[in-house]
Amino acid sequence: MDFLDLAKSRYSERSFDQRPVEQEKLDKILEAGQVVPTACNYQPQKFYLIRSEEGLKKLRQVTPFHYNVPLMILVCYDARLVWRNPADRYYENYNSGEQDASIAAATMMYEAEELGIHSIWIRGFDSKNVVDTFDLPEYMIPVMMLGLGYPAKNSKAHAWHYKNRPIDELVEER
Repeated sequence: MDFLDLAKSRYSERSFDQRPVEQEKLDKILEAGQVVPTACNYQPQKFYLIRSEEGLKKLRQVTPFHYNVPLMILVCYDARLVWRNPADRYYENYNSGEQDASIAAATMMYEAEELGIHSIWIRGFDSKNVVDTFDLPEYMIPVMMLGLGYPAKNSKAHAWHYKNRPIDELVEER
């Protein structure tokens, strides 16, 4: 499938069936998150798989937006490995961690779609609660969660999926 067609067909799944994602498909999805471009190739992204009964129970404690996914990838970055821009006077404390982790998550999301696995991007959680609940080190910063699984029979895109701002509102020449 053409990438633009893939991007247009992908939507945020909110209704998952409970079939597990096959390990060979998960391996490809994780590899997609491994090979992404990151600032200076520092690769600060870290992926925590949440799919055990105990892990999914903890997940339901940290976010109401779990949609009963059979597999959640908690996407973080290691604050010790980020690139920092010493020349940036506007964002003096900028680091590449959130950007690098987000590129990895988006790439995994599209690889999943290519493999017939639906996904949802989740940021509805308190980071401190996630760090405490999943016992993450203090230098591991949660960025988002990527819910993965097969769509339920009643699955369909939310009406929001079909609303896009006009391209001329998004693009401006300078």
